[in-house]
Amino acid sequence: MKDELIKRFTTYVKIDTQSNEDSQTCPSTPGQWDLLNLLVDELKEIGMEEVTIDENGYVFATLPANTNKQVPTIGFLAHVDTATDFTGKNVKPQIVENYDGGDVILNKELGIVLSPEAFPSLKNYKGQTLITTDGTTLLGADDKAGVAEIMTAMNYLIQHPEIKHGKIRVALTPDEEIGRGPHKFNVDRFGAKYAYTMDGGPLGELQYESFNAAAAKITINGNNIHPGSAKGKMVNSIKIGMELNQQLPVREAPEYTEGYEGFYHLLSFHGDVEKTELYYIIRDHDRQKFEAKKENLVKIVDQLRQKYGEDTIGLKLEDQYYNMREKIEPVKEVFENAKEAMERLDITPVIEPIRGGTDGSQLSYMGLPTPNIFAGGENMHGKYEFVSIETMMKATEVIVEIAKIFEEKAK
Repeated sequence: MKDELIKRFTTYVKIDTQSNEDSQTCPSTPGQWDLLNLLVDELKEIGMEEVTIDENGYVFATLPANTNKQVPTIGFLAHVDTATDFTGKNVKPQIVENYDGGDVILNKELGIVLSPEAFPSLKNYKGQTLITTDGTTLLGADDKAGVAEIMTAMNYLIQHPEIKHGKIRVALTPDEEIGRGPHKFNVDRFGAKYAYTMDGGPLGELQYESFNAAAAKITINGNNIHPGSAKGKMVNSIKIGMELNQQLPVREAPEYTEGYEGFYHLLSFHGDVEKTELYYIIRDHDRQKFEAKKENLVKIVDQLRQKYGEDTIGLKLEDQYYNMREKIEPVKEVFENAKEAMERLDITPVIEPIRGGTDGSQLSYMGLPTPNIFAGGENMHGKYEFVSIETMMKATEVIVEIAKIFEEKAK
């Protein structure tokens, strides 16, 4: 299993699948097609049935039941795209065997070091096999670790028919990182009662709560006049943008929050005197607090419009997804079976809210309750990203164990 996971994962991460929010296609980038088509071939090679890829790049496949019990159909999902935060082009994975607990030199020439001083969680992986970046790209464990784990688990179940299980559906999807993962996902055609995204972080993560999420794009129109004759005429859109940001609660930002605390996050600020654009995301687990945050931003924009003119500021505020807890709690067996699977494998479940979202956030509201399970990545979306192969092995075993538990509990 270890060698298979390494081979699959290192193959997948070398394919540039970074998504692109500015693209209107689905998938949003050609590289995602490359990996998705490769995965179609691999699914067929290992013996999966009903392997399909639709016009939007959604790959579905079936592992038929090998039991006469009436087992609910379950699904396992992972996304193939990588984040937009840091480049995913020309990923060069590095394998660190028997990690000694000290510094890992990612790039000697550039002086880039993965250090337990900066990242204390590294100490948890002493003696394990790590896969890191070369310090110039992200790695792509989010979520190619999940892809590799699902592929390896399905192959394992096919090679071990003595393990009884119900019908299992697999979905490999595009554009999760730009919030579009489930937008064209056909829940009815997928045909599962429950599903799991293999898209979490360190060992033991089991999540059924996510943020409520919205995005705000703000456009500020100024008036650029030669500074020598600008009195009473110039409207500096940059300064208005700064004024807007300063009116948001300082402590309600990602760098000051944790647990169930929500935030406003200024992702980008671009502009000049004539025109400035700000892009925020708004997050909170509590629906009332989430709505209050949106209302506060609207209020600030309205006040600035009154001060500088109605046409000065444009606001596009859109909800992205909601807390999946509301949809998963009524069908808690999907969560409890995953928890039991971990406990059987001597994994301590780490049950915490996702400080983010997964495809499961949207899918749960589309009628497919979908908790999230660890895939192993740490420091995701950046050059210090790494994953432990031992953790990936455990995630693969959890998939197999969940399938066994659903079959055992069926009649």
